[in-house]
Amino acid sequence: MTVAIRGVIFDLDGTLVDSQLDFDLMRQEMELPPEMAILEALTKLPADHAERCRQILHRHEQAGADRSQLLPGVREVLESVTRQRWHQAIVTRNSRPVTEATLRGVALHFSHVMTRDDGPVKPHPWPIERLCHEWQVNPAEVVMIGDYRFDIECGRAAGARTVLLTGTDDPKSYENSEQADLVLSSLADQTVLLDWLAGL
Repeated sequence: MTVAIRGVIFDLDGTLVDSQLDFDLMRQEMELPPEMAILEALTKLPADHAERCRQILHRHEQAGADRSQLLPGVREVLESVTRQRWHQAIVTRNSRPVTEATLRGVALHFSHVMTRDDGPVKPHPWPIERLCHEWQVNPAEVVMIGDYRFDIECGRAAGARTVLLTGTDDPKSYENSEQADLVLSSLADQTVLLDWLAGL
């Protein structure tokens, strides 16, 4: 039996906006191993090192907010979601101040925005579970859309459907692409996305 969609949750960086964040450079400046998840690393570092890393992270994120540009297809997708009267939200690992600055810069408004300042971050399912509780919907009625494995892991753990955006990378080699319900290059593939959502 199919379950109609009642809510769509978006990641921010790399999904709705291009902030050109260089996580490899951040890790270099923080003296962290390659590929290590930065937020998780901060909880395990000595206090002085962690604080220095937080300052580096904030500097990079703020610069990213200042230069963020809306990605192709975003406005069209958001307009369609609004016409469908589906709930909409953002779930991001960014801080709230940086997230709000980014959204102001690209003239987007969401009534529901979940950041790392609000509770456990992706890939933990808490942000989606919290939104579903507020919306009074079942997670199976929600789609999580993002460009990284944490988005897919978060959605699957919550029981939501998931869409992975792979950019210019080969979807077959993209981490966690096999776990996503739909794989697209970006929201510029809006016709495919909207047809898929309408068919759920």
